[in-house]
Amino acid sequence: VLTSSLTQHHSCDTHQGVYPNIIHVMYIEILQLSYVCLILLVFTGSFHVGDYGTLLKRFCEGEQQCYLRLMEDSLRPFVPAYHGVVQRDEQDYNMMDNLLTHFNTPAIMDCKMGTRTYLEEELVIARERPQPRKDMYEKMVAVDPEAPTVQERAQQAVLKTRYMQWRETLSSTTTLGFRIEGFRKADEECHTNFKRTKSREQVIEALDNFVDSNTTILVSGTFSEPRLKQLRQVLEASDFFKSHEVVGSSLLFVHDWTGSTGVWMIDFGKTAALPSHLMLDHRTPWEEGNREDGYLWGLDNLIDILSNMLPLT
Repeated sequence: VLTSSLTQHHSCDTHQGVYPNIIHVMYIEILQLSYVCLILLVFTGSFHVGDYGTLLKRFCEGEQQCYLRLMEDSLRPFVPAYHGVVQRDEQDYNMMDNLLTHFNTPAIMDCKMGTRTYLEEELVIARERPQPRKDMYEKMVAVDPEAPTVQERAQQAVLKTRYMQWRETLSSTTTLGFRIEGFRKADEECHTNFKRTKSREQVIEALDNFVDSNTTILVSGTFSEPRLKQLRQVLEASDFFKSHEVVGSSLLFVHDWTGSTGVWMIDFGKTAALPSHLMLDHRTPWEEGNREDGYLWGLDNLIDILSNMLPLT
């Protein structure tokens, strides 16, 4: 969910903030929380709260192009409204709606969608210009000391793509096509320990915790299972969605004590336009070269899980 700066290629690395040597943890007033603050992992200056219910996110050309297209697409109601580029302290920012403005002490959750969180071009770059990372090696062995290969152990470093692929095998990204990045309930600390949340049962337990076992939230409102089915229907017909590889994007879920709820698509720093001859169905299993991202397969599974959580009538 983080965007730091433009890369030399066509995307912004929305994961740079997740794996730095030093992670800046910022506890911010809940009413000023941006999506990224859901997991409380932010780089100073990446986000600012703007005026009149807006959010300023550090400029990414790829994300800007996505929002410009989305404002003309059937998906517009499901993404933050985009208001162009502004400058603050000589830094450009994409300005968009702050989706939390109209909530009262909200609970927020980030679900990373799809079966992979890296672009195919990142694999090519890693092969052509490998840059082993010591910090990612340390993160790997902290979770599983047996995970590194003999070569990685000798180097005390791993490639970023290798780390990301390994991390995905631990979570529901590979088994369900989405994973819970983290959530924060109203007036509580943030919950981010979902690296090994992999099975349907574990995901259900986490979702039940997020809604405090209040299945009414799942039955009605814009957070609900019917709302996600509506999103799926719009996605299947969207010209934008068919023509883009959607990697590293999330669904942001919000609810508060007044009963207000919402769900939006966010984070398009790694969303890439496809060649004109190629269109994705977002369900076909990924093989390098086919550009499939598994987004709809993950949404299918998420909807099915929420349906099974509904009370019997």
